[in-house]
Amino acid sequence: MGIYVNPGNTLFKEALNSMIYVDKSGLIAYTNRVLNTKQKNLCVSRPRRFGKSMAADMLVAYYSKGCDSKEVFAGLHIEKEETYGKHLNQHQVIRLDIQRFLETRRDLDTFISVMENKVILELIKEFPQCRNIELCGRLKDALDQIFIQTKKGFVIIIDEWDCVFRMAKEREDVQKEYLDFLRGLFKGAEYVELAYMTGILPIKKYGEHSAINIFDEYSMVDPKSLGEYFGFTEEEVQDKCRQYGLDYEDMETWYDGYCLGKLHIYNPKSVVDALLWKEFQSYWTGTETYEALKLYIDMDFDGLKKAVVEMLGGRHCRINIRQFQNDMTTFKTKDDVITLLIHLGYLTYNKEEGAAFIPNREISQEFLNAMDGSGWNGLIVALNSSQELLQCTWALNGNAVAKGIAAIHNETASILRYNDENSLTCTILMAYYSARVYYMNPILEFPSGKGFADVVYLPKRNVNRPALVVELKWNKSAEGGIAQIKERQYASWIQGYTGDILLVAVNYDEKKGHTCVIEKYVEESSF
Repeated sequence: MGIYVNPGNTLFKEALNSMIYVDKSGLIAYTNRVLNTKQKNLCVSRPRRFGKSMAADMLVAYYSKGCDSKEVFAGLHIEKEETYGKHLNQHQVIRLDIQRFLETRRDLDTFISVMENKVILELIKEFPQCRNIELCGRLKDALDQIFIQTKKGFVIIIDEWDCVFRMAKEREDVQKEYLDFLRGLFKGAEYVELAYMTGILPIKKYGEHSAINIFDEYSMVDPKSLGEYFGFTEEEVQDKCRQYGLDYEDMETWYDGYCLGKLHIYNPKSVVDALLWKEFQSYWTGTETYEALKLYIDMDFDGLKKAVVEMLGGRHCRINIRQFQNDMTTFKTKDDVITLLIHLGYLTYNKEEGAAFIPNREISQEFLNAMDGSGWNGLIVALNSSQELLQCTWALNGNAVAKGIAAIHNETASILRYNDENSLTCTILMAYYSARVYYMNPILEFPSGKGFADVVYLPKRNVNRPALVVELKWNKSAEGGIAQIKERQYASWIQGYTGDILLVAVNYDEKKGHTCVIEKYVEESSF
């Protein structure tokens, strides 16, 4: 048993022995299926504290000949799989954590040779019968020699594969040398039975092509069939909430929202901490300063700030993810920055819509922390008044709501410039920012009755608040907006979802400003 060659199962045992463990061993069933196939090269990227290292430790514990893990996997999902016994501790494994070789930036120029030398020294001890390994200066050459002489291949597992691109953001020479190393290690290598790399970023692109195009990539924008292994599923979180006596709806509000195909995935770090400490707050974001997020949104590429404000209001932002170069410095449009924020876990991506959005309350607070400073023109002040505006809405006080919306517009005018109803929608979403405590995400252009309501807020389960049907007008009248809601029966389709319904009409007149009319919906009066 070595540190890098055929390591043991100690790290995975630590995960199993932790106070809270969620079984993700089903991942092994998939890696077993792709062993020694054209699909054997996997690059799985997901945000920090989403279980990347635990998955790598689990694969090591399962495949490595350097340990006996029969008791370790007893009772886990993988034990029921047909291929379980065939591969359990039957493979030569090389496990590399790239971050261990990059303690400081001074290591950037030497880490590859240091890493290769350390692995080769262990290979010499592990395979004393093989000749000429000590003459090999490169790891790929040593592995070639072992394969030629023993016909034994390797499962190669690399954790934090992309930390080079995070530490050497401006060092293109280091990045290219590292990618050349990986390409030489994997491309056309007969000794590779399985290659599993995990990190935050997908594989770096140069030009239009990936430098390591043999890898299938599983990421936050394209998880393929591995989505359930990127975090905790709804069912897993519900089960843990019952076990620990926590309210699932609060857990959902705080930590749900990462879209991976049809799955909703929870941040494992935050869920575990909430279960342990019996308190809902920002846990995951506390592991890294918000200054990293602030750096990117302050760039304001191509109207990025406006997109962030819209997403804070619950809106989805359509983006093109295809041009992103998978690094932290090459940005041409706001879409590139937004795509990076998806990979970092600050946003999530709905593939069917082709749109990004803020997944949950925890991340919303992180954005607010990053925005609390110069350059945001009173936005935080505006958001702090949102709760009062919501109270006025419930009280049917249209004049107060109109004044509140006008104040928010004034505070955000440099970011949200009025020119049509779409701009007014952005202001309304910000005005009702605090609604997320009581309501599900706002539904824009909700199909109802004989048309589309502009914005609809449906209350969360077991929340005794009225639904809001909002109609927006531009240079017309709020009274006309109320009449349109009634005439086209916008409220009729949501009666089955809620109790009371409030009709809210807001008009913006370029000369007179904002006006608002609010009425309680009465079914008989709408016909």
